[in-house]
Amino acid sequence: MYQLLETIKCADGRLENLEFHQARFSHTRKLKFDAEDEILLEQQIQVPGFAQTGLFRCRVIYGRQIEKIEFIPHVYRVVNSLQLVVDNNIDYQFKYADRKNLEALFEKRGTCDDIIIVKNGLITDSFSANLVFFDGKKWWTPNTPLLRGTQREKLLAEGRINETRITLASLSDFTKVGLINAMSDFEKMPNLEIKSISI
Repeated sequence: MYQLLETIKCADGRLENLEFHQARFSHTRKLKFDAEDEILLEQQIQVPGFAQTGLFRCRVIYGRQIEKIEFIPHVYRVVNSLQLVVDNNIDYQFKYADRKNLEALFEKRGTCDDIIIVKNGLITDSFSANLVFFDGKKWWTPNTPLLRGTQREKLLAEGRINETRITLASLSDFTKVGLINAMSDFEKMPNLEIKSISI
């Protein structure tokens, strides 16, 4: 049976954005396993002593039930360049623990630090983050993400970012690109000039 994953930011012992992780966790269990019982992450996750100070990734690995909870020290990865990679068949609408297909695309980054995945001419995500683009006035996120990340959902709900169709051709309409995920919000995200994207 395939395993699914929630990665939750734990900063100084505090689990962040738990409302959105809970929503995705419950929705995925219902769709994939027809699970009717409610499992509350807040009740299941106990932050260990060693994770009470500093930054950690809390990884909840689950199927119908939670199988494993682990805390891993987190260091932000430096991203200064992005390589466009095309894959018209990639499918990652659920956050699977097995990321072999994404890892194969990441290996095509060449000398760049990360990738932007293009599917059927549309901009989707990077290797492990949703994308946001700045047009000089507002931040926009593609309405064709591979995975609807929790940070993305939070920023949309707050009205800090907006959804739109972003194509390969329309990248020149923007000045900057940022990478957001559970560990990286607006304040922590890599923030690059559009010219740092390699075609």
